[in-house]
Amino acid sequence: MANKADVSTGTSPAGLRGVAAATSSISDVDGEKGELIYQGHNIHDLAQHSTFEEVIFLIWNKRLPSRAELSAVAESLRASYAVPAELIELMKQFPREADPIDVLRTAVSALEFYDPNARDISRDTSIKTAIRLTAQFPTIVAASDRIRRGLEAINPDPGLNISGNFLYMLRGEKPSEREARIFDVCLILHADHELNASTFTARVVAGTLADMYAAVTAAIGALSGPLHGGANTNVMKTLLEIGSVENVESFIRKALAEKRKIMGFGHAVYKTEDPRATHLRQFSKEMGETAGESKWYEMSGKIEEVMRREKGLYPNVDFFSASTYYMMGIPLDLYTPIFAVSRISGWTGHILEQYADNKLIRPRAEYVGPRDLPYVPIDQR
Repeated sequence: MANKADVSTGTSPAGLRGVAAATSSISDVDGEKGELIYQGHNIHDLAQHSTFEEVIFLIWNKRLPSRAELSAVAESLRASYAVPAELIELMKQFPREADPIDVLRTAVSALEFYDPNARDISRDTSIKTAIRLTAQFPTIVAASDRIRRGLEAINPDPGLNISGNFLYMLRGEKPSEREARIFDVCLILHADHELNASTFTARVVAGTLADMYAAVTAAIGALSGPLHGGANTNVMKTLLEIGSVENVESFIRKALAEKRKIMGFGHAVYKTEDPRATHLRQFSKEMGETAGESKWYEMSGKIEEVMRREKGLYPNVDFFSASTYYMMGIPLDLYTPIFAVSRISGWTGHILEQYADNKLIRPRAEYVGPRDLPYVPIDQR
């Protein structure tokens, strides 16, 4: 492993930054070049030419599918959209104020009860489990939002792809072809990102040979933390707080003077622009123009300008996805679950990879506590 930490000499980097903790062919991030690849394919090519279903196949199988293979995986996914009726009834018992990412985590954990082959982690069965999870994540997220609003969940439409079906189940009307395509590319852009916190969590759990449902549930738990998921929600909250383009300069300068973090800027790996932000910037602009409401895009552009000038920071994937989703009418607290709707493809890909060549992941901790302390009887303390 590159950059292996030496626990005996106190060289463990904070947060394991730069430490290679696994080998993988799924994706790679070149922070200096601002490049992201999935199984060797540049994200820009995939965003321009591919579909989310094709990227799912690519991530799981290390190659692009033939036309027949793509048709087969798309058909399998569409046939698996529906969730057990018992799960919908269970979700109706959840508190209406429950955070949607917590609803998703709990529902996915419960979903295992309805899969008699859940504990079978062989390649063939694990692929079937991965298909089921990837197909049902959008159904769960859309159903949870409608249930909390006092509405009935909408049955999935197997005639639609994952992106179009999600928007249909969420809103009750089929999206335009262009809107479905924009959301499809958003799913492609978020599908995987090397060994981030939730993906690492999934691999650690899979490394114990726990089943895929357990590993994915743990990954959702990691994603729910504000340092991982939720950044684009906070970006949109900031835009709403600022209110207008005219207020951007003073707001950002004041926030920086007060040492407030401006969400959506900077990245743990990228030293230049996040390549995913390139596409999302254009989508934010297009969605605003289509709706006749460009202020969110214009505000975002002004914030980007100020942050580059004042801090030398580039926007990351979260920054322009915020206004893109907002213009689609997606509730702010669904942004993180939507991240999961995409990232389930990467999580399951990493779990499959872990199962295929498994070794229990058991790192060392760098001990910094005292040694050789005498035991003091309790009456003498």
